Amino acid sequence: MSEQQLVLFDLDGTLVDTAPDLAFALNLQRQKHGLPSLSDELIRPYASHGSTGLLKIGFSMTKEHPEFPNYVKEYLDIYSQVFDRNPRLFQGIDELLDTLEKSLIPWGVVTNKHRRFSQPLISALGLANRIACLVCGDDVANPKPATDSLLMACRQVGYQPRFAWYIGDAERDIQAGRAAGMRTVVALYGYLSQHDFPEQWQADFMIKQPEQLLQLL
Repeated sequence: MSEQQLVLFDLDGTLVDTAPDLAFALNLQRQKHGLPSLSDELIRPYASHGSTGLLKIGFSMTKEHPEFPNYVKEYLDIYSQVFDRNPRLFQGIDELLDTLEKSLIPWGVVTNKHRRFSQPLISALGLANRIACLVCGDDVANPKPATDSLLMACRQVGYQPRFAWYIGDAERDIQAGRAAGMRTVVALYGYLSQHDFPEQWQADFMIKQPEQLLQLL
Protein backbone atom coordinates (compact mmCIF):
# COMPACT_ATOMS: atom_id res chain seq x y z
CA MET A 1 0.00 0.00 0.00
CA SER A 2 1.54 3.27 -1.11
CA GLU A 3 1.43 6.22 1.28
CA GLN A 4 1.16 8.62 -1.66
CA GLN A 5 -2.56 8.05 -2.02
CA LEU A 6 -5.72 9.88 -1.00
CA VAL A 7 -9.02 8.05 -0.49
CA LEU A 8 -12.24 10.01 -0.88
CA PHE A 9 -15.68 8.65 -0.09
CA ASP A 10 -19.18 9.67 -0.98
CA LEU A 11 -21.22 9.99 2.22
CA ASP A 12 -24.74 8.54 1.92
CA GLY A 13 -24.66 4.94 0.74
CA THR A 14 -20.87 4.66 0.72
CA LEU A 15 -19.43 5.70 4.08
CA VAL A 16 -22.58 6.05 6.18
CA ASP A 17 -25.91 4.22 6.13
CA THR A 18 -28.33 7.14 6.38
CA ALA A 19 -31.22 5.46 4.54
CA PRO A 20 -33.33 4.73 7.64
CA ASP A 21 -33.39 8.40 8.63
CA LEU A 22 -33.95 9.59 5.07
CA ALA A 23 -36.87 7.16 4.79
CA PHE A 24 -38.25 8.21 8.17
CA ALA A 25 -38.32 11.84 7.04
CA LEU A 26 -39.99 10.94 3.76
CA ASN A 27 -42.71 9.00 5.54
CA LEU A 28 -43.30 11.90 7.91
CA GLN A 29 -43.79 14.08 4.85
CA ARG A 30 -46.14 11.56 3.27
CA GLN A 31 -48.18 11.42 6.47
CA LYS A 32 -48.41 15.20 6.41
CA HIS A 33 -50.06 14.89 3.00
CA GLY A 34 -52.41 12.12 4.10
CA LEU A 35 -50.46 9.26 2.52
CA PRO A 36 -49.48 5.94 4.13
CA SER A 37 -45.89 5.09 4.95
CA LEU A 38 -43.69 3.27 2.46
CA SER A 39 -41.36 0.46 3.50
CA ASP A 40 -37.71 1.21 4.14
CA GLU A 41 -36.86 -1.44 1.55
CA LEU A 42 -38.78 0.46 -1.13
CA ILE A 43 -37.18 3.82 -0.28
CA ARG A 44 -33.60 2.60 0.31
CA PRO A 45 -32.46 2.38 -3.35
CA TYR A 46 -33.35 6.06 -3.82
CA ALA A 47 -31.45 7.32 -0.78
CA SER A 48 -28.33 8.29 -2.76
CA HIS A 49 -30.31 10.40 -5.22
CA GLY A 50 -31.07 13.21 -2.80
CA SER A 51 -34.42 14.89 -2.47
CA THR A 52 -34.99 14.44 -6.22
CA GLY A 53 -34.94 10.65 -5.93
CA LEU A 54 -36.83 10.60 -2.65
CA LEU A 55 -39.65 12.79 -3.93
CA LYS A 56 -39.88 10.64 -7.01
CA ILE A 57 -40.51 7.48 -5.00
CA GLY A 58 -42.47 9.28 -2.30
CA PHE A 59 -44.78 11.43 -4.43
CA SER A 60 -44.12 10.44 -8.07
CA MET A 61 -42.89 14.02 -8.43
CA THR A 62 -40.16 15.23 -10.79
CA LYS A 63 -38.31 18.54 -11.03
CA GLU A 64 -40.78 19.68 -13.66
CA HIS A 65 -43.68 19.65 -11.20
CA PRO A 66 -44.65 23.21 -10.19
CA GLU A 67 -44.73 22.22 -6.51
CA PHE A 68 -41.32 20.50 -6.59
CA PRO A 69 -39.34 23.33 -4.92
CA ASN A 70 -41.89 23.59 -2.12
CA TYR A 71 -41.80 19.85 -1.52
CA VAL A 72 -37.99 19.87 -1.46
CA LYS A 73 -37.98 22.61 1.17
CA GLU A 74 -40.62 20.79 3.18
CA TYR A 75 -38.67 17.53 3.03
CA LEU A 76 -35.39 19.16 4.09
CA ASP A 77 -37.12 20.94 6.97
CA ILE A 78 -38.47 17.61 8.20
CA TYR A 79 -35.17 15.81 7.61
CA SER A 80 -33.31 18.50 9.58
CA GLN A 81 -35.20 17.35 12.67
CA VAL A 82 -34.47 13.63 12.31
CA PHE A 83 -31.25 13.27 10.26
CA ASP A 84 -29.16 12.28 13.26
CA ARG A 85 -31.53 9.67 14.74
CA ASN A 86 -29.49 6.62 13.85
CA PRO A 87 -26.72 7.10 11.27
CA ARG A 88 -24.28 4.20 11.15
CA LEU A 89 -21.04 3.45 9.39
CA PHE A 90 -21.45 0.59 6.95
CA GLN A 91 -20.10 -2.69 8.26
CA GLY A 92 -16.38 -2.84 7.61
CA ILE A 93 -15.90 0.92 7.19
CA ASP A 94 -14.43 1.54 10.65
CA GLU A 95 -11.85 -1.19 10.13
CA LEU A 96 -11.07 0.21 6.68
CA LEU A 97 -10.50 3.69 8.07
CA ASP A 98 -8.28 2.30 10.84
CA THR A 99 -6.11 0.54 8.26
CA LEU A 100 -5.85 3.65 6.08
CA GLU A 101 -4.78 5.74 9.06
CA LYS A 102 -2.22 3.19 10.18
CA SER A 103 -0.85 3.22 6.63
CA LEU A 104 -0.68 7.05 6.72
CA ILE A 105 -3.18 7.34 3.87
CA PRO A 106 -5.45 10.36 4.37
CA TRP A 107 -9.15 9.96 3.71
CA GLY A 108 -11.97 12.41 3.24
CA VAL A 109 -15.58 12.82 2.18
CA VAL A 110 -16.98 14.50 -0.92
CA THR A 111 -20.76 14.63 -0.93
CA ASN A 112 -23.63 16.51 -2.54
CA LYS A 113 -25.31 16.57 0.88
CA HIS A 114 -25.38 20.06 2.37
CA ARG A 115 -22.97 20.98 5.14
CA ARG A 116 -25.71 21.61 7.70
CA PHE A 117 -26.35 17.85 7.62
CA SER A 118 -22.93 16.45 6.71
CA GLN A 119 -20.85 18.17 9.37
CA PRO A 120 -23.04 17.09 12.31
CA LEU A 121 -23.20 13.53 10.94
CA ILE A 122 -19.41 13.30 10.75
CA SER A 123 -19.19 14.64 14.32
CA ALA A 124 -21.91 12.31 15.64
CA LEU A 125 -20.00 9.32 14.25
CA GLY A 126 -16.78 10.40 15.96
CA LEU A 127 -14.95 11.09 12.70
CA ALA A 128 -14.40 14.85 12.96
CA ASN A 129 -10.82 14.52 14.25
CA ARG A 130 -9.95 11.76 11.81
CA ILE A 131 -11.16 13.13 8.49
CA ALA A 132 -8.69 14.94 6.22
CA CYS A 133 -11.36 16.94 4.40
CA LEU A 134 -15.12 17.30 4.05
CA VAL A 135 -16.45 18.95 0.90
CA CYS A 136 -20.22 19.35 0.65
CA GLY A 137 -22.64 20.11 -2.15
CA ASP A 138 -23.14 23.70 -1.06
CA ASP A 139 -19.38 24.36 -0.79
CA VAL A 140 -19.08 24.59 -4.59
CA ALA A 141 -20.92 26.21 -7.46
CA ASN A 142 -21.31 22.90 -9.30
CA PRO A 143 -21.72 19.70 -7.25
CA LYS A 144 -21.27 16.20 -8.64
CA PRO A 145 -21.28 15.04 -11.43
CA ALA A 146 -19.14 18.18 -11.93
CA THR A 147 -15.56 17.90 -10.68
CA ASP A 148 -15.54 21.05 -8.51
CA SER A 149 -15.95 19.34 -5.14
CA LEU A 150 -13.47 16.55 -5.85
CA LEU A 151 -10.81 18.98 -7.02
CA MET A 152 -11.45 21.16 -3.96
CA ALA A 153 -10.85 18.13 -1.72
CA CYS A 154 -7.52 17.45 -3.43
CA ARG A 155 -6.46 21.06 -2.98
CA GLN A 156 -7.37 20.99 0.70
CA VAL A 157 -5.32 17.87 1.37
CA GLY A 158 -2.50 18.80 -0.99
CA TYR A 159 -2.70 15.84 -3.36
CA GLN A 160 -2.89 15.68 -7.13
CA PRO A 161 -6.10 14.04 -8.42
CA ARG A 162 -4.08 11.28 -10.09
CA PHE A 163 -3.12 10.02 -6.61
CA ALA A 164 -6.73 9.98 -5.42
CA TRP A 165 -9.37 7.29 -5.29
CA TYR A 166 -13.07 8.12 -5.23
CA ILE A 167 -15.57 5.58 -3.94
CA GLY A 168 -19.31 6.09 -4.49
CA ASP A 169 -22.56 4.26 -5.06
CA ALA A 170 -24.15 6.52 -7.70
CA GLU A 171 -23.34 7.05 -11.37
CA ARG A 172 -22.65 10.74 -10.80
CA ASP A 173 -19.90 9.77 -8.34
CA ILE A 174 -18.10 7.77 -11.00
CA GLN A 175 -18.68 10.44 -13.64
CA ALA A 176 -17.15 13.08 -11.38
CA GLY A 177 -14.21 10.93 -10.34
CA ARG A 178 -13.37 9.94 -13.90
CA ALA A 179 -13.61 13.53 -15.14
CA ALA A 180 -11.32 14.66 -12.30
CA GLY A 181 -8.68 12.10 -13.30
CA MET A 182 -9.09 9.90 -10.23
CA ARG A 183 -9.36 6.16 -9.92
CA THR A 184 -12.97 5.27 -9.30
CA VAL A 185 -14.65 2.51 -7.32
CA VAL A 186 -18.35 1.59 -7.19
CA ALA A 187 -19.62 0.67 -3.72
CA LEU A 188 -21.97 -2.14 -4.68
CA TYR A 189 -23.07 -2.45 -1.03
CA GLY A 190 -24.66 1.00 -1.28
CA TYR A 191 -28.04 2.25 -2.45
CA LEU A 192 -28.31 0.78 -5.92
CA SER A 193 -31.69 0.07 -7.45
CA GLN A 194 -32.84 -2.24 -10.24
CA HIS A 195 -32.57 0.77 -12.54
CA ASP A 196 -28.85 1.18 -11.85
CA PHE A 197 -26.34 -0.58 -14.08
CA PRO A 198 -22.94 0.03 -12.44
CA GLU A 199 -21.16 -2.22 -14.92
CA GLN A 200 -21.91 0.47 -17.52
CA TRP A 201 -20.49 3.35 -15.49
CA GLN A 202 -16.90 2.65 -16.59
CA ALA A 203 -15.50 2.67 -13.07
CA ASP A 204 -12.03 1.26 -12.55
CA PHE A 205 -13.26 -1.20 -9.92
CA MET A 206 -16.38 -2.42 -8.12
CA ILE A 207 -16.41 -3.72 -4.55
CA LYS A 208 -19.05 -5.67 -2.63
CA GLN A 209 -17.63 -4.90 0.83
CA PRO A 210 -15.63 -1.89 2.06
CA GLU A 211 -12.60 -3.95 3.06
CA GLN A 212 -12.10 -5.02 -0.56
CA LEU A 213 -10.77 -1.52 -1.21
CA LEU A 214 -7.59 -2.46 0.67
CA GLN A 215 -6.77 -5.04 -1.99
CA LEU A 216 -6.76 -2.28 -4.62
CA LEU A 217 -4.57 0.30 -2.91
